[in-house]
Amino acid sequence: MDSALLFLLIRLILAGVFALAGIAKLADLAGSRQAMHDFGLPAALAGPLGLLLPLAELAVALALLPAATAWWAAWGGLILLLGFIGGIAANLARGRTPNCHCFGQLHSKPIGGPTLLRNSLLALLAGALVWQGPAGSGPSALSWLAALSPLGILTLAGGLLLAAAIAVQTWIVLNLLRQNGRLLLRIEALEAHLGLAAPSAQPGTPAKGLPVGATAPAFRLPALAGGEETLETLRARGKPVLLIFSSPTCGPCLELLPEIARWQRAGTATVALISRGGRAAIQSLAAEHHLADVLLQQENEVGMTYGVTGTPSAVLITSGGAIAGPLAEGAPAVRSLAARALQPVAPPTAPADIAERMRGHLRPRAPIALNNDPAPKPLPAPGEPAPPVRLPDLEGQPVDLSSFRGKPLLLIFWNPGCGFCRRMADQLRAAVTHPAPGAPQVVLISTGTVEANRELALPAPTLLDEGFRTGFAFGARGTPSAIQVDAEGRIAGPVVVGAPDVLALIQRTPALA
Repeated sequence: MDSALLFLLIRLILAGVFALAGIAKLADLAGSRQAMHDFGLPAALAGPLGLLLPLAELAVALALLPAATAWWAAWGGLILLLGFIGGIAANLARGRTPNCHCFGQLHSKPIGGPTLLRNSLLALLAGALVWQGPAGSGPSALSWLAALSPLGILTLAGGLLLAAAIAVQTWIVLNLLRQNGRLLLRIEALEAHLGLAAPSAQPGTPAKGLPVGATAPAFRLPALAGGEETLETLRARGKPVLLIFSSPTCGPCLELLPEIARWQRAGTATVALISRGGRAAIQSLAAEHHLADVLLQQENEVGMTYGVTGTPSAVLITSGGAIAGPLAEGAPAVRSLAARALQPVAPPTAPADIAERMRGHLRPRAPIALNNDPAPKPLPAPGEPAPPVRLPDLEGQPVDLSSFRGKPLLLIFWNPGCGFCRRMADQLRAAVTHPAPGAPQVVLISTGTVEANRELALPAPTLLDEGFRTGFAFGARGTPSAIQVDAEGRIAGPVVVGAPDVLALIQRTPALA
């Protein structure tokens, strides 16, 4: 092939890639801005750059076509690609895998080696054009098209139509496969509900997983909310523990997530999701479905100790630490095991006079260890003293919650990695900077690293709650959540969940005497 045509072909490839990326990002500007934020840019820059990036990509694509601007466009494309490579490499080095959002909703997956390789190859193509200089980038694409014979134009048009047809057909097939998979899952669930599903094992087949009554293997895993969780800390809540093994790339697992969130809110058992896969993908799903107690394993190191070979799977552990039943494999079996785990335990029958005296004085108490205190703490009720809290601030200095005594407080349980928290950050910043008359003092009880919390630069005292232990002690099950504490240090209301309710407490709550 003639070298001039070779460099023209390189320009056309780069122009096509940048044009597709730019158009796809413009069609999903919210996702583009969120991707900028997920890659570590502060909120003040993520918004404008989420719009400027696709515009720059489109400008590079258009400028690559004429010969007069092709060399300068190659420089622009090379700078963009080197920026992408640097951002990807920096996040991978920190163990973060945010969604690349490279081609908007057409193709967005957690970054990894393939993402880095693809951008490096494109950078090499752009670098080759830069190396050739202004006169060596080949003819103008427009003049080349004008010089084609009618047969050449027909051949080119036919090739483009064939490529488009293949792309469309591939997209249709993939979507049909996804829909077929979802349909099969619903049929499977319906059969299980009606009792029509085939038994998972023939009579006499040994049960899968660990023997019933065996001691559940101990583990220590990083928690998505920050810090670490162990089997002991999960059992310390005084309830059976349902471990559900999952993966963000498993279709049946994704179908179960809304149900898992409901099981966690039921409160009858401690339901913990142990997931493998990219942290960013897991974090996005957890935020979407308001999941709590999400633990991260690298591959299947904890699952293997329980006999787990696929996802979704689940095992029920008694509050005493023993295996309570066979391993459940597959969505229907996990649902059946969850239904068993969530059955409320009937209290012992009491004489009528004792029951009458106790009526109205009983409420569920979930034991939670606060600030590494080995003694379980009951959940506080309105009017009761707030649990004692002593946590480090962003400078590493210990701060006691009692130091705020004399002021009505709003404790906001926060996670800088939570998508819902990030989306409300600007509103929270404005509400704290310009508080409504009588608004309470806001104190953030946050998980995550010092750097992640500093990045948001919220103008409120921020205390670091490793492992979300303080949040659990106050009855919070996820982020963002909040609870009011009056000037005397007593609980002044229930826990509220979600950005609208948290912001409403800042903006509308009068100062509590």
